[in-house]
Amino acid sequence: MQTIELPNLLYLFIPLIFVWYYYKKWTGDKYEIVVSSLRMVLQLILIGYILIYIFEEKNYLIGIFILLFMIFVSSWISLRNTVEKTLNHYSQIFISIFISGFINLAIIIVLVLNLESLYEPRYVIPIAGMIFANTMNSLSLAIERFEKEFERSDDFIQSRNISFKACMIPQINALLAVGLVSLPGMMTGQILSGVDPLIAVRYQIMIMSMIVSSSGISAIIYFSIKEKSIF
Repeated sequence: MQTIELPNLLYLFIPLIFVWYYYKKWTGDKYEIVVSSLRMVLQLILIGYILIYIFEEKNYLIGIFILLFMIFVSSWISLRNTVEKTLNHYSQIFISIFISGFINLAIIIVLVLNLESLYEPRYVIPIAGMIFANTMNSLSLAIERFEKEFERSDDFIQSRNISFKACMIPQINALLAVGLVSLPGMMTGQILSGVDPLIAVRYQIMIMSMIVSSSGISAIIYFSIKEKSIF
């Protein structure tokens, strides 16, 4: 696999600076993209070193802590873009991400990959990260859309249905485009590292199915909890 020289990554900041300029000009926020980009770089470098330790250690308690930490952070990020920033709302989001994420993670570990151990960090951590990140994004879209629709119409059923469809649009679009428009991240990474494309395809089918189902289940759980809290 071709090694990326660290200084060469600086070239990627050229188009990013272009986007930052217009983001600042059109939204008035000159810090968000800069701070987010710096956080991204620092977080990824840090997690790179942490993953080296995790993969070698294979400690169950460390694994559980990491998974719970992922859920805590993804729930907090989902809450960040909502109007209702309460502990109760955070718990609703946390439960939704937790249940949907672990359902899919368990199916993959036990049935799909059929791993010898329930905790193989080289598989569990990256896959869990993809599950929780995509679930977080879909749930954020669902909640944001729901709050606007419910405020406008005061009709829970209609607002829920519109929001559920809206949050699933990116996932369904990805299903329709994969292989025709895009080669997704995991498949591309595996091919670049020399894995047989047909094996990479199997992994990508697993990931795409996992992302759609975890996103949908989290929204279903969230709206089920929300309905009870409202009525």
